Amino acid sequence: MDEYIVEMKGITKRFPGVLALNNVQLNLRPGLVHSLMGENGAGKSTLMKILAGVYTLDEGQILINGKPVKMSNPLDGLANGISMIHQELMFIPELTAAENIYLGRELRTKAGLVSKKLMIAETQKVFDRWNISIDPSAQMKNLSVAQAQMVEIAKAIAFKSKIIIMDEPTSAITEREVARLHEMIRDLRSAGTAIIYITHKMDEVFAISDEVTVFRDGAWVATDKASNMSRDKLISLMVGRELNQLFPKADAAIGEVILDVEGLTRGRLVKNVSFNVRRGEILGIAGLMGSGRSEVLETLFGIYPAESGTIKVNGKVVKIREPHQAIEAGIGLLTEDRKKTGIMGVLSVRDNMSMAAINRFSFMGVLRKPMIDRECEEQRTALALKTPSLDQQIQNLSGGNQQKVLLSRWLLTDPDILIIDEPTRGIDVGAKSEIHRLMGELAKQGKAIIMVSSEMPEILGMSDRVMVMCEGQMVGEVSRKEATQEKIMELATRFADEAVA
Repeated sequence: MDEYIVEMKGITKRFPGVLALNNVQLNLRPGLVHSLMGENGAGKSTLMKILAGVYTLDEGQILINGKPVKMSNPLDGLANGISMIHQELMFIPELTAAENIYLGRELRTKAGLVSKKLMIAETQKVFDRWNISIDPSAQMKNLSVAQAQMVEIAKAIAFKSKIIIMDEPTSAITEREVARLHEMIRDLRSAGTAIIYITHKMDEVFAISDEVTVFRDGAWVATDKASNMSRDKLISLMVGRELNQLFPKADAAIGEVILDVEGLTRGRLVKNVSFNVRRGEILGIAGLMGSGRSEVLETLFGIYPAESGTIKVNGKVVKIREPHQAIEAGIGLLTEDRKKTGIMGVLSVRDNMSMAAINRFSFMGVLRKPMIDRECEEQRTALALKTPSLDQQIQNLSGGNQQKVLLSRWLLTDPDILIIDEPTRGIDVGAKSEIHRLMGELAKQGKAIIMVSSEMPEILGMSDRVMVMCEGQMVGEVSRKEATQEKIMELATRFADEAVA
């Protein structure tokens, strides 16, 4: 029996003007979880799309069980026992969960007719086996992002593939579903399935990986057992330098209260929430998924108007029923899901940067393009934005650079209060450090920053104060000095603990 189920040798891939992969290698053993790590743009997803047949290689060789294979399209990948869960969910909204799972390999009756009934029954068996609570006959468009992600995971498993590629599979699912996915992975590994796992989350790498390969700038850097890796070593291999300060918290002078919120209420999602933020301060908002963190931000920004409560900016009451009123009051909001509610993918970097400040760039209804170019170029330099030009479509940038563009969008409005929901979700460790540095610089300039994060190290590392949410309510507040993971989790689960008692 061959030692490796997959061998990729000398893989090179070029796109117009870009050498995406340069003589890359990867060896995969059966029954192991092999994580791929690297910054955005390192080549991880490109290599996996070549293995799955989505892209064709320019140079190199792929061997499956020791035999050379040619991958010309995704059907070649499936024929060789390879399934891929893509980072961007790929499903047909109008079809049911069962129809999406069996798309292209529909189950048929003895008469040769496609059988929806049979596909629903077989899908239900898969869902039952893996404890997935989704109706197989539900249309995909009616499922949440997390549910759609679980269907995509089930689809890969249903193929009974011997090689499953998971590209950022936990980016849109809850902590409970992450734990369930990791249980699935361990079961699949025990059955001899080889798992290739791509993630930016260090904790996941050390929780489930047997081996780790690191890529940087389209080149292979290292492969080793996960047990031989440390967090610092992995970061150093990924970015080519040591990141001694992953959370570079700048010393900022904390001034007077600039935002004062009293009794903010919106149905069951936001219940009588009161807090304030000072100039130069980073207020972290923590809590479990569904605790009301993002809902507070959306209500404050006027995406969904409050039913009651008072908002004061610089001591004056402001009415915020719509986002433009929040912008006029000096508030900016960088939303949680940059692809769904942030970037305009087909528009240029320049257009994405300037859209929130378009009134400032207009004179008598005419856009002042030289002014837009000048200020966008200043932002590009200040944020070390990596893009060939401001004319580049934003969808072609890495996640970290997209996030910088969205940050620039609000900086061009010169807000006094900047709200950032999940500032580093889905971006690599190097870009995370840069975003954190920028947040610190903004605080030093006297901006007030409100940050929601699901990552506890980010909350603890960047916040001057932490406000904790649970079931739509503010249940506590701790200072930077007093904040610990245990104390925050104790507050975040307060009502659950009371229910048990």
